[in-house]
Amino acid sequence: MCGIVGYIGHREAYPIVLKGLQRLEYRGYDSAGIALFDEGELKLCKTKGKVSDLKEKMESSVDTSGNVGIGHTRWATHGEPNDTNSHPHYSNSGNLVIIHNGIIENYDTLKKELKTRGYTFKSETDTEVLVNLIEDVKQKENVKLGKAVQIALNQTVGAYAIAVFDKNKPDEIVVARLGSPLAIGIGEDEFFVASDASPFIEFTNNAIYLEDGEMAVVRRNKEVKIRKIKDDSLVDPYVHELQMNLEQIEKGGFDHFMLKEIYEQPNAISDTFRGRMLPEKGIIRMAGVDNNIERISNAKRIIIVACGTSWHAGLVAEYIFEELARIPVEVEYASEFRYRNPIISEKDVVIAISQSGETADTMAAIQLAREKGAFVFGVCNVVGSSISRETHAGAYTHAGPEIGVASTKAFTTQITVLTLMALKLAKHMGTISNSDFQMHLQELERIPDKVQKALNSDEHIRKIADIYKDATNCLYLGRGFNFPVALEGALKLKEISYIHAEGYPAAEMKHGPIALIDEQMPVVVIATRKGYYEKVVSNIQEIKSRKGKIIAIVTDGDTEVRELADHVIEVPETMESMSPLLTTIPLQLLSYHIAVMLGKNVDQPRNLAKSVTVE
Repeated sequence: MCGIVGYIGHREAYPIVLKGLQRLEYRGYDSAGIALFDEGELKLCKTKGKVSDLKEKMESSVDTSGNVGIGHTRWATHGEPNDTNSHPHYSNSGNLVIIHNGIIENYDTLKKELKTRGYTFKSETDTEVLVNLIEDVKQKENVKLGKAVQIALNQTVGAYAIAVFDKNKPDEIVVARLGSPLAIGIGEDEFFVASDASPFIEFTNNAIYLEDGEMAVVRRNKEVKIRKIKDDSLVDPYVHELQMNLEQIEKGGFDHFMLKEIYEQPNAISDTFRGRMLPEKGIIRMAGVDNNIERISNAKRIIIVACGTSWHAGLVAEYIFEELARIPVEVEYASEFRYRNPIISEKDVVIAISQSGETADTMAAIQLAREKGAFVFGVCNVVGSSISRETHAGAYTHAGPEIGVASTKAFTTQITVLTLMALKLAKHMGTISNSDFQMHLQELERIPDKVQKALNSDEHIRKIADIYKDATNCLYLGRGFNFPVALEGALKLKEISYIHAEGYPAAEMKHGPIALIDEQMPVVVIATRKGYYEKVVSNIQEIKSRKGKIIAIVTDGDTEVRELADHVIEVPETMESMSPLLTTIPLQLLSYHIAVMLGKNVDQPRNLAKSVTVE
């Protein structure tokens, strides 16, 4: 949530900051703003709405010249979305301007104290409190901006990524982070600041990712200085060479990022197992697992913590680990796990899953698990993200940038990584035969082609979407490995079309949800040939007898379900444990087409953020 962009250098800042904000729109936001500095003048424009609204307002009312700029997309926390609460925010003197991602939890106490010293506030935000606290410290202590930021942040409680500019020090931007991501792009006599690398990838491949509790002073024509906020100690920065390219973050001819990312899944799955899986040699290589194989295989249990779509991937992994490696698995919502005083021991392994690697609840769960002595393994997509640094070991999904807020390729690549991990553990522990192990590797290698075949049903799915786009409720049913896919399918429909949908184990339908079924209710049933097929057919008959409209996901060539269902969508046959990689594809496409037909903002659904960095 919230996007931060900054530039200081020899170029015009406005087009860089504006394009950067457009690149960060995927994070989810409700307002936007930009501050520019040019020849002693600090110019600010902000508005409720989209970056396109900001562009129109700014270019009609503000001189956009200047070589220093900071910009922000806000996802409201303190104060409703409006022009006043939008970032950037000025200090009372008008000298300091700030953008901020996160929450200052003790802002009210700080605000009351500042009011007693004569400060006034125009907005309802915690951010305006922070910029005035920095100004108050700067004036009282008679210190430079960097030192004032450090002292002020040591008085705050909460999470933040900030960029602060002082118009009396026009050659520097001060940045800091705690709990929210922040990257510094290093160019030739220029610097970029952003929530991730996408805003500056076309200008430089070199970036520094600030760690939690670090701040930096970014000065024109000087090296970046990084210090610990707590004790002012210097930090030796590590410069990452970025692997992302500009083409990856553009739509590539697709109408929406979400559709592009659905269609990228064959390649994304291949990229996830490429170099790790050698079917012809019967080998899986995963450094994070290889280097800790005894610790993981001797686990008393595996606890998977995640949120949203990643939680659904964890549910699929629960079936896979228990089936193959015979290790007990519990799957927890990260947000609940950390607050219920869970029983964790040094014999436990915690697997934390997050697309962004920045999810606040998952980060908090990781910290709790580490404090209790558990071994923590991270699965995430973003190189250099917080989770990749805070875990003992891990594996990247290599899915490439996922811009659409509703995760698609994150889900299938997370399942791919976790399948590889489960297979490797099973082989090491002797819970799978050599022949079965080899068979699994060969089938996983075929999955990308089978996903491509599933994508070939797109036009057929679009026609089904047209029939049910006006439904107000929808039920998704699955069993076994495909029960989590039913949950994920329902989540996708809710996220992007705003139609109420629920996922259930098919057998649970008769314990409540069956009361909802009538001729107006579409019911999506995952009824592949492998796994509980006859039981699912019985569930379909129960729906049919109550006049429900049945959309069935079936295996190629199925005839029995075809006779009962109103619509069938075929996917290629595969082994049961890998079926979620195929059955999820038509559900993603169904949600996408319904949302498009309803005129919804598919890539940026309302109220949602891509990287949720508040708890």
